[in-house]
Amino acid sequence: MTATILKDIPFVLNAESLKRRLRIREGGASYSRFLSLIGQAQSVVRPKAMYRPVYIEDRTEDAVKVEGMWFRSRVLSVNLTHAYRIFIFVATCGVELDELARGQKEVLEAFWAEAFKEIAVRTAVKELEDEIEARYNPGQISRQTPGSLEDFPLTEQKVLFALMGDTRAAIGVTMLPSLMMSPSHSVSGIIFPTAENFESCMLCPRQNCPGRRAPYDPFLHERKYSKSAKAVEP
Repeated sequence: MTATILKDIPFVLNAESLKRRLRIREGGASYSRFLSLIGQAQSVVRPKAMYRPVYIEDRTEDAVKVEGMWFRSRVLSVNLTHAYRIFIFVATCGVELDELARGQKEVLEAFWAEAFKEIAVRTAVKELEDEIEARYNPGQISRQTPGSLEDFPLTEQKVLFALMGDTRAAIGVTMLPSLMMSPSHSVSGIIFPTAENFESCMLCPRQNCPGRRAPYDPFLHERKYSKSAKAVEP
């Protein structure tokens, strides 16, 4: 099945919200520069996303086979125990906003632009999740991204991009030799139906992480994902 491409994603930079988040004082010396950059960013920003529904062909305790290729991760295999269809995706802030950010010579403006990029890619992810829910009605969904866990390392990015197709032509995202993505504020991963919520953060003990979406559960791995864990009932 070919990929669905989302390019016309509604996006508005909210100056009031950003002012609070970035701790910018209205009327301060930098305030006019801040408003100017928002205006520039709003005129070019084009967050984008693409996704493909794919079907699970085979599985082991530590891997899942999709279209002849294996994703190797015990956590993913357990999470997909009762799934037959998953959605691979790539979402991005867009090359337009990335180019604007890279063109900033002042440290403050560069910092602000990076914040704009983060919001844009989050908006793209939310748009594609809404699209999947409306179009396929999978029920509750969760997602897992390459590099988010030691069990699901960044090397799995190769499999995902091979399955996705030409992401550069579709939405301007390139996988670099380092396996990172350009633009830097891009996200790839697997969206799957689940009976209970899952976030990679639940298995990650890293403290003070700005991107944390759920508390760390020190007992979750042993309870659900270890070799001795009992199979989860449907």
